[in-house]
Amino acid sequence: MILLNGPLLLIGCVILICILLNRFLERLPVPSLLIFIGLGMFFGENGVFKIPFNDYEAVNTVCSVCLIFIMFYGGFGTNIRVARPVLAPAVVLSTLGVAGTAGGVAVFAHFILSLPWLESFLIGAVISSTDAASVFSILRTQKLALKYHTDSLLEVESGSNDPMSYMLTSVAIALLSGEPIHIPLLLAEQIGIGALCGAAMGWLAVKLLHQQLLPTQQSHTIFLLAVMVLAYAIPSSFNGNGYLSVYLCGIWIGNARLPQKKYLIHFFDVLTHVAQVQIFFLLGLLVTPAQLPEVLLPAVVLMLVLTLVVRPTVTAVLMAPFLPRLRQVGMVSWAGLRGAASIVFAIGAVLSQIEITYNLYNLVFCMVIMSISIQGTLLPGVAKKLSMIDQTTDISHTFNDYQEDSDISFIKIHLDDSHSWCRQTLEQLRLPSELLVSMIIRRDEIIVPTGQTALEAGDLLVLAARSFDDREHLILREIVVNHQKQYSHKTLAEIPQLNSTRIILVKRGVDTIIPSGRTEIRPGDILVMTQFAPEKQKK
Repeated sequence: MILLNGPLLLIGCVILICILLNRFLERLPVPSLLIFIGLGMFFGENGVFKIPFNDYEAVNTVCSVCLIFIMFYGGFGTNIRVARPVLAPAVVLSTLGVAGTAGGVAVFAHFILSLPWLESFLIGAVISSTDAASVFSILRTQKLALKYHTDSLLEVESGSNDPMSYMLTSVAIALLSGEPIHIPLLLAEQIGIGALCGAAMGWLAVKLLHQQLLPTQQSHTIFLLAVMVLAYAIPSSFNGNGYLSVYLCGIWIGNARLPQKKYLIHFFDVLTHVAQVQIFFLLGLLVTPAQLPEVLLPAVVLMLVLTLVVRPTVTAVLMAPFLPRLRQVGMVSWAGLRGAASIVFAIGAVLSQIEITYNLYNLVFCMVIMSISIQGTLLPGVAKKLSMIDQTTDISHTFNDYQEDSDISFIKIHLDDSHSWCRQTLEQLRLPSELLVSMIIRRDEIIVPTGQTALEAGDLLVLAARSFDDREHLILREIVVNHQKQYSHKTLAEIPQLNSTRIILVKRGVDTIIPSGRTEIRPGDILVMTQFAPEKQKK
C-alpha cells in the first residue's frame, strides 16, 4: 500500500491540475499537451521536486493502455460521411506515407549522421507517424475548419497511421535483434488479423447494442469500454495489430446509429483527454533533461529534414494522383505533427535492449518536443497564410458528436384544472413551430395528437424541442442557499444581479420552480444560474 500511495498521489494531482487548468490552457497559443510534458519535467529528476523515475517498463504499460483509448476514440469520433471525399488520400498517407517517411528519414540518418542502415531505419520507423492527439487538439481548440475537407483528411490520417508505424518499428527491432523474421508474413498477419478482428468486434458490438440487452445508458458505456479493450487484446494474442483493430472497431461503432450516442462521446472524450495528459506527463517525468544535450544536434538535424524535406516530398508525391491544390499539399505537409505514439514506440525499442548509437528515447523525445512546440504553435498561422481556413463551416462537422444524435429534448407538462391550456385544442394554442406536442398521456392511454386534439385536465403532455447547447460561451452553475447567504428570505426582485447573470431555476426539495420576481429564496434552495463566459462578456 505504501508503494502504491506515491503513484496514486502523483496521478491524482496531475488529473486535478488538468481539470482546473483546462479552460486556461485552451486559450494558450501553444498546444496544451506540451504543458503537461513540461509539468512532468518539473516533477522529474532534474526538476523542482527531483523525483527519480526511470521505470521504462511501467511507463510503456501505462502509455500503451492510454494509446488504446486514444486510437479507439480517434475512430469513434471520425465522421466517415464527411471524410469520404478525402478518404482515399488519407488512407494512402497513413500507409504508404508512413513507409515513405520512415524510408526518407532512414536515408538522411544514414548519410548525414553516418548511422548503420538498420539503426537509421529504426529511427525512421519510430518517428514516421503523425500524432492524432496533437492534431485533434489543435484543430478543435483553435477551431481550424480547413478548406477542401483537409481537416477530415488530417484527422483520418493521424488517427490511422500509428498501426503502420508500430509494424515498421516491430520489423526494425526484430532485424536489429537478429531474430528470424519473415517480413511479408508478419505484415500480412498484423494487417489481416487486426482488420478482421476490428471489423468483427465493431459489428458485434453494434448488433448487441441494437438488441437492447443493456438496461441503462451507463451499462452501454461500460460495455463499449470492454469492447475497446477486447478489440486490442484479441488480435494481439494472435500476432495481429491491436492498434489497427481498435481503431477500425471505433470507426465501425462511431459511425453506426446508436441511441444516446452523444453521452458515449462525452464519456470517451473525457477519458481520452485524461489518457493524453497521463501519457505526456509520464513521458516528461521519465526523461532526464541533463542527458538531452547529447542528442540535441542529431535531433535538430533529423527534425529539420523530416519537416522541410521528407514530409513535404512524400505528401506531394502520394497526393499527386488525387490532383490536390498546392496550398492543400503545403497544409498537409506542415500539419504532420509527431507525438506520444512515437515516444511510446521508442520506449518499446529501449526495452528490447538492442545496442544503438544514440539513446533512442531521448532522441525521439527531443524531436517530438520540437514538432509540437514549433509546428503545432505555427499551425494556425500557416493555415491562415495559405488561405486554408474555411470561415463558412464548423470543425465540429468532422466529428460524430455533431452528426449523429438528434439535438431534440423532451419535456413534460401536467395540466391541472386551473391550467390555461385546458379545454383548448392544440391548434388554438398557436405554439411555435419549433415546439411540438409529440404525445399526450390521458388516463393510461397514449394519444398521438393532431391540431384538433382538445386538452383536458389531468393530461400529461410530452413536448419536443431543440436542446439548448452553448457550452463554449455560457456557464451554468448551482448555488446552495443557506441561512448565511445574503439573499436568503429575499425575493428575486430584491437580489442585486449583474446584467450577465440570471437565475433560471430554483430547486426546492423535490420541486422545481420556474422563478419570477416575486419568488422568495429560502434556505436549502438550489439556484441554477446562467452567466456568459468572461471571454464572451469582453466582446
